[in-house]
Amino acid sequence: MIAIIDSGIANLRSVQKAFERVGHPAKVVEDPRLLREARGIVLPGVGAFADGIAKLTTAGFVEPLRREIAQGKPVLGICLGLHFLFSESEEFGRHRGLDLLPGKVVRFPVHGPAAGGTAPVPLKVPLIGWVPIRIRKAAPLLQGIPDGSHFYFVHSYYVAPADAEVVAATAAYGVPFTAVLWRDNLMATQFHPEKSQALGLHLLKNFGDLALRC
Repeated sequence: MIAIIDSGIANLRSVQKAFERVGHPAKVVEDPRLLREARGIVLPGVGAFADGIAKLTTAGFVEPLRREIAQGKPVLGICLGLHFLFSESEEFGRHRGLDLLPGKVVRFPVHGPAAGGTAPVPLKVPLIGWVPIRIRKAAPLLQGIPDGSHFYFVHSYYVAPADAEVVAATAAYGVPFTAVLWRDNLMATQFHPEKSQALGLHLLKNFGDLALRC
């Protein structure tokens, strides 16, 4: 069973249905004790960073999640779930994250780079839409996914890891940013695989298959 943490600020049912569609039973869990029984854990989220961290803390998920990661259980963060993994976020002030990875969450710039002596190009924030990814290393999550594949993004902030080695794939919107993260059993995507059609389902199947092997 794949445990999907109830962060209180995400369309959890769409993630659950996506896993079920690729043959991996999944369950939205409100009880942190159920993380121990899961083969893999998904940390989803949309909305405000501070609200999401507060929900995880008050619901008692933080320490059980840390324990399962330390024991080698596969964990997948999605969108805001990726942000939670880092040391801090600059979203509406400064807020501490789970600090599982060094780095911070920053906002997209208001302008993209100028080209050919022209004025800087204004960027619409949030980024909403399909953007190609550039694969930097062969992560298990990306097995069978071609370089340049498009995924669906919805976000105003992105992560700036202190260690570039955790970046498995990048995308660009005014600036390059982390699209896929991978360190040992810890994985995350900035995009929404559950909204990214066939390739998104393929990625979730990769995660589910990996969880079964661990």
